[in-house]
Amino acid sequence: MMKMIVAADRNWGIGRSNELLVSIPNDMQFFRRKTMGNVVVMGRRTLESFPGGRPLKNRKNIVLTRSETFHAEGTVIVRSMDELMKYLKENCADEEAYCIGGESVYRQMLPYTDLVYVTKIDRAYDADAYFPDLDKDPHFELAQTSEEMTYFDMTYHFLTYVRKNC
Repeated sequence: MMKMIVAADRNWGIGRSNELLVSIPNDMQFFRRKTMGNVVVMGRRTLESFPGGRPLKNRKNIVLTRSETFHAEGTVIVRSMDELMKYLKENCADEEAYCIGGESVYRQMLPYTDLVYVTKIDRAYDADAYFPDLDKDPHFELAQTSEEMTYFDMTYHFLTYVRKNC
């Protein structure tokens, strides 16, 4: 079962110029808690957005890229969805796998995803990358909403969406 984890603004914006729209310490802690010791699947540009372009520590980092020449120390590189799914089945069957972005990888992985953790920020940013609107997706339903939280003047919720049994 694939999971996703994302922070999105009220318009489902997730980034601008290959950076997060905002950094909320509680969201970062939530991300670490969920992904630590597990598998994270991302695109090349997401990896490059990390400090030093280095993979996340204490996780198995898988990068999905069409580039035939891209290599990154400490990662597993896959070049197609078929290759990714085969690798996960053969090497990660007993681990939780989280798709962590960016936009293109989220869209490719959504059909294989059963659970999505969304940090929903009650603000609209000037984004150039978006997550699919799960409120309009007939395959997903909102299963859980946290209490409202604040970070300075910003409010947000932790939401959990699950795939409907269709």
